[in-house]
Amino acid sequence: MSERIPAKIIDAAAVRNTPAGSGGPIHTKAFSGRYRLFRLLGVGALFALFFGTAWLTWNQRQAVLWDLVNRKFHIFGATYWPQDLILLSAILIIAAFGLFFITVAAGRIWCGYTCPQSVWTWVFMWAEKVTEGDRHQRVRLDAAPWTANKVLRRGAKHGIWLGVSLITSLTFVGYFTPIRELSVGLLTMDLGPQTAFWVFFFTAATYINAGWLREKVCRDMCPYGRFQSVMFDRDTLVISYDAARGEHRGARRKGSDPAAQGLGDCTDCTLCVQVCPTGIDIRNGLQYECIGCAACIDACDSVMDKMGYARGLIRYTSESALEGGKTHWLRPRLVGYAGVLAVMTGLFIVALLERPLMSIDVTRDRNLFRENGAGQVENAYSLKVINKRQQPGHYQISLDAPAGFSLMAPHTLYLDAEDILDVPVNVIWDGEQWPDPRKEISFVLSAVDNETNAVTVASTFLAPVRR
Repeated sequence: MSERIPAKIIDAAAVRNTPAGSGGPIHTKAFSGRYRLFRLLGVGALFALFFGTAWLTWNQRQAVLWDLVNRKFHIFGATYWPQDLILLSAILIIAAFGLFFITVAAGRIWCGYTCPQSVWTWVFMWAEKVTEGDRHQRVRLDAAPWTANKVLRRGAKHGIWLGVSLITSLTFVGYFTPIRELSVGLLTMDLGPQTAFWVFFFTAATYINAGWLREKVCRDMCPYGRFQSVMFDRDTLVISYDAARGEHRGARRKGSDPAAQGLGDCTDCTLCVQVCPTGIDIRNGLQYECIGCAACIDACDSVMDKMGYARGLIRYTSESALEGGKTHWLRPRLVGYAGVLAVMTGLFIVALLERPLMSIDVTRDRNLFRENGAGQVENAYSLKVINKRQQPGHYQISLDAPAGFSLMAPHTLYLDAEDILDVPVNVIWDGEQWPDPRKEISFVLSAVDNETNAVTVASTFLAPVRR
């Protein structure tokens, strides 16, 4: 007998047409609560990190800067080069596994608290409240004819939206172009065409995403919202409505006994719907539109406090706990993600600490080989030597090859801090009998002050076949 997917019966009469279901604009109601406070503290820290870091200096340069022109990525005292791209790939992989771990443990909580789309949407909603009033005032303003008051309020709202979008764009582009020069160029209207394009592009993207698309990005465009349910299990913490405690819903007087009226703790005030940024009714069950922001929890807890009921009618809980069981934290999937995350993070730290602070790229000349007047065979190479350190230094080039090979090149080089030097070299073979036309050789670059600090790059030497 095939296994059937368990289904829950939902009273159709209890399912109402929500803002998300009607397709109209979602006007959220202002609220307060502990989860909102957590989010504000987190957002404040993220904003300080994002907007503040771009203005920090380090050794007379911008502390964090992706210098695309010179192909360098500065992070305070460290400089990374295109050869270090594997480290960026490792960071992205670690971030992906971190997101998987968080999703298995606590659902879509990343979206509700730290996702840029959600964070900037909350900021734009605040601008709406400041300029157009709370939810009921904005609903009336939408339905009102165009008057001078409506034009001023809408104009102020869009002005704040555009201002926030421009500052966001300026900061983001400022991580790729020195932000001080960028700011001066913006004020004097002296931006290059490429820079001006990207500033305009990210301003428009922020304005459209956070101002107009909003929940549509989370609901229809973000792939994370679609595959998150595949990662959930019965012990994943998600925002849930306790139907056993809340049903049947209905209004009642404060201090009255709901059980005597055949009612549960839910007063059917719909505040949980009014504060939801994606416009869903969490009482209809978990939906993929839910971003885990806990706005409905704060709203419901405030009503429970006023009615004298216990908090937690809507809460973070697991399906197992909701059915009277216990939430199991040590489960294979969660432990597996945690283990992989720990191993990859450890390997990344080791790779970061062991990263060589010098580099050498070897390119052999297009010509196969040439024979000099002494009967020796020569191959020409071009070496690109990079000093990744913040200090200048002397470096030595040597050849690791079988007997009979010699290197014709300057053996000692001087490079300034973060300097690149192209060095043409010739490798000579003495021309004795050698049946193999290809031979593996290696170039070694070492620091004069520390010869154990060396990098080796393999190459090929070509010669005629002599028998």
